[in-house]
Amino acid sequence: MNVSVTRAQDRGLKDIGWLQSNFSLSFSSYANPVRAGFGLVRVFNDDFVAAGQGFGLHAHANMEIISVLLAGSMNHKDSLGYSEVITPGGVQIMSAGSGLRHEEYNVGDEQVNFLQIWIEPKLQNVTPRYQRRQFPREKRHNQLVTIVSNEEGMAHCWINQNAKLSLGYFAAGQTIDYAFKPLNKCLFIFCISGHLALADQELNARDSIGIWDTDQVSIQCQTESEFLIIEAPINH
Repeated sequence: MNVSVTRAQDRGLKDIGWLQSNFSLSFSSYANPVRAGFGLVRVFNDDFVAAGQGFGLHAHANMEIISVLLAGSMNHKDSLGYSEVITPGGVQIMSAGSGLRHEEYNVGDEQVNFLQIWIEPKLQNVTPRYQRRQFPREKRHNQLVTIVSNEEGMAHCWINQNAKLSLGYFAAGQTIDYAFKPLNKCLFIFCISGHLALADQELNARDSIGIWDTDQVSIQCQTESEFLIIEAPINH
């Protein structure tokens, strides 16, 4: 097993007042050759957006873009005709494919916090898609819930890549054994809150760990903890 840990305080930071972005991987003005990506995960941003502020209309193409809303209320409006408000526990995906445009704004009174994840697609120039599912925190207690995968279904979002994202929210003392196919796969685990022990490492809130060259990992929750697991290909 090989591991690479990124501590919360070692992430890249972009603070422009209304937006504070914390970069676990290289993005925007943060360029770190050691953290240029992890497998086909290209972007992992922990974003905080002030009330009334947001991202104006802009374009994407040939990228799988996933947002996990942790706090606040954020709108989504795109060139496919979707217009809705996302609340905590909301997960949305855009298979940008041949191209789409969208905007996201904080439409509530409190700060928005969301995780923004970009994964390289399996196929290029597919028909663009948007999808949203809701995963209320209280319904995920002591469960590891699939929120995104490459398989179509009503229970989760699906994307154009052989990847899987799972959200865990567990009480102190719980142990989660996660097994996956080792061929061309790696894990990226982000501790949203709490304190985790895994792979001979300790993770506190907003720390992350990349794991490869293994087929399983055991996660111990030292306190009540919430975390995200990304299982992604290492390459095409």
